[in-house]
Amino acid sequence: MKPILLTFTALLLAPLAALQAEAPDPGQYSAEQFEVKATRGNKAAMRDGVRLSLDVFQPKSDGRFPAILIITPYGNNPGYQKRGTWFAQRGYVVAVADSRGRFDSEGEWDPFDPKHKTDGYDLVEWLAKQPWCDGKVGMMGLSYMGWTQWWTATQGPPSLKAIVPEVAPPDQFYNLPYQNGVLQGVMLDWAGAMAGRVGQIIGPGPYGGFASSERRLSDYMQLPYLKLNELRGALDSPWFEKWIRGNTASDPYWRGIAYQTPQSYAKVAVPSLAVSGWFDGDANGSPMNYLAMKKYGATPDARRPRLVIGPWPHIFNQNRKVGAFDYGADAVINWDGYVCRWFDHWLKGVDNGVMKDAPVHVFVMGRNKWSAEQDWPLPQTRWTKYYLHSKGHANTTNGDGVLSTTAPASGDATSDSYVYDPAKPTLSDFTSGHIEDGAVDTRKSASGTDVLVYTTPPLDEEVEVTGPITAKLYAATSARDTDWMVRLIDVQPDGFSAMLCEGLMRARHRDPDHAGTFNPDKLSLIEPNQVNEYTIEFWRATANAFAKGHHIRVEISSSYFPLYLRNLNTGADNIGLETTSVVATQKIMHTTEQASHIVLPVIPRR
Repeated sequence: MKPILLTFTALLLAPLAALQAEAPDPGQYSAEQFEVKATRGNKAAMRDGVRLSLDVFQPKSDGRFPAILIITPYGNNPGYQKRGTWFAQRGYVVAVADSRGRFDSEGEWDPFDPKHKTDGYDLVEWLAKQPWCDGKVGMMGLSYMGWTQWWTATQGPPSLKAIVPEVAPPDQFYNLPYQNGVLQGVMLDWAGAMAGRVGQIIGPGPYGGFASSERRLSDYMQLPYLKLNELRGALDSPWFEKWIRGNTASDPYWRGIAYQTPQSYAKVAVPSLAVSGWFDGDANGSPMNYLAMKKYGATPDARRPRLVIGPWPHIFNQNRKVGAFDYGADAVINWDGYVCRWFDHWLKGVDNGVMKDAPVHVFVMGRNKWSAEQDWPLPQTRWTKYYLHSKGHANTTNGDGVLSTTAPASGDATSDSYVYDPAKPTLSDFTSGHIEDGAVDTRKSASGTDVLVYTTPPLDEEVEVTGPITAKLYAATSARDTDWMVRLIDVQPDGFSAMLCEGLMRARHRDPDHAGTFNPDKLSLIEPNQVNEYTIEFWRATANAFAKGHHIRVEISSSYFPLYLRNLNTGADNIGLETTSVVATQKIMHTTEQASHIVLPVIPRR
C-alpha cells in the first residue's frame, strides 16, 4: 500500500546474468521498436458521469495496439512514466488512470468505494474502443493497483484479456486494514498519507512521515482509535471512521468492495500472473488468489493462474539484499521481461510457450535458489507438527521452552504463562513503514517476560520449510478479549534470530464451531480463564532452508507494537471505540490433550 515514487529500475532490466534454470524465465519477448508518444489529461466518462483522467503512452505509429491499464491513487510519477514508456516501445498502449477522487480525476475519494469496481470495467471498455487500440486490454500494477485489477476482473469486462496483479492485497480483514481482526499500523499510516485528493506529507520518513518511528510510538498509544486520523491532523478522510466502526467483514461498507468470494471469483474469466515476496506486507493476497482461481475461475484459462514469490519486500525485485541478508545474484530477475512475454501471449497471440512454464516459482532462502513447482502448496510437502514443551518457564530467550516433533507426555509441565499489559506492549523489531527490514533479529523483543520462546536443539541436518504455516494454540486469558501472535524464527549459530513469518488472531474472532479458526464476519464470546482452541493460519508463508546447526524457534506474544495496534483487552464489541485497557494474564497449554503446536510444511531433500 506504499505511496512512493516508483523507480522500477530493477523491474525494467533486460538481459541479466544467467539465472537459475528454475527462476521465471522471460525468454523471447517483444523487442524495443517504437518511438513513444505521451499525452496527459485524457478524460474517460464513467457510467455515473464522473470523468477519470488518464495518461497515455503509445507507440508513435498509425497502427492499432493492445492496451495495458493501470489504475492508481498515487498520481503521475516518474515510475509509471518509465514503465509505460518501456511497454509502449514494445508495441503496447499503456494507460495510467487516476483513481476516482484522486489528482486529476473527478469524484469523491474513498479507498474502498465499490464504484472502483465499475470504474475499472468502464475504463477497460473505454480503452478498447479507442482508435489506437485493437480491442484487447490487459492490466498490471502493484499493491493498491493489484486491488484495482481484481475489483475490475470480478466485473467481467469483455475486452479484458489478462491481468498481472503484483503484491495485491487480499480482502480487508485478511491483511489491510485488519490482519485477522487486528488493525495494522501501516494501514493507518497510509490513511494519513492518503487523506484528501493528493499525497499528504508531514515530515521525513515513510508514508509522508506518518510512519516515522517516533510518531508511530506516540500516536498509536492514543485512544480511541476512531479519532486517530483526526488526532494526526489528517482531517480530509471521512471514510476513516467507517474503517473503525465497521470492525467485522459483514459490515456493508466492506461487503461492497470485497472480491474474495466464490461468487466474485466465478466472474473472473481472464488468466492471472501474480507476484509477491516473503517480506511483502500484503504477502497472503497472491497465494490466496492463486488457489481461489484454480477452484472458481470462470474459464479454463482463468483456472490456470501463475504465482511467483521471491525474497522481496513490498516494493519487490529491487535488490538482492533485504535487511541483514544478501540473497545472491539470482534474487533479482527480469520481471518486466516476463510480464511482457505474458502479455505477448495473451494480448498479441504469440505462441511463446509461457503457459508451458511451471505454474509456481518460489525462491528458497538459505539456499538462495529458485525452484519451479507444479502447485501451491507444494505437492511433496510433509506437514510436520512441532510441539511446545517447557518446565513451566518459557518466558524470554533464556527460558526453558523447547520445540520438538515429539508430542507432550504425561508428567511434563502443562502450561506457560505471561502478562500482557496494553500500556506496555511488546515492541516490534521492525523499524520501517512496512516490513521492509526483512528477516529482522527478534532477540530484543524476545528478551521480555511477555514473550514465550520455544526452540529446537541445533539441527543435525538441513530442514527446508516451504509453504503455508498453521499454529494450533490451546490458550486462556484472564480478559474477555486479547490477541494471539505467533512468529517463526531461524536462529543462527551466532544467535541472530531471523523472523521469517508470523500469524495472529484477535481472540473474539475465533469460530468455536470450526476448531477456533478465524471468522472475519462475527465475534464470539471469550470467558475469562477458559481454555479455547485457536487455529491460526499464518498470513505470511515462507520458503527457507534451516541449515545444519541452526535452530527452529517459535515465539508467542499478545502484541507486536506498532506493527499491530494494541488489543485493549476490554472485551468490547469494538475496540476502536474504547478509551481504557485491561491487563491480562495469558496461558498457553501443552498437555497431552491440549498440545499446542505449529505445523510446518517440510519439504523432502531435493
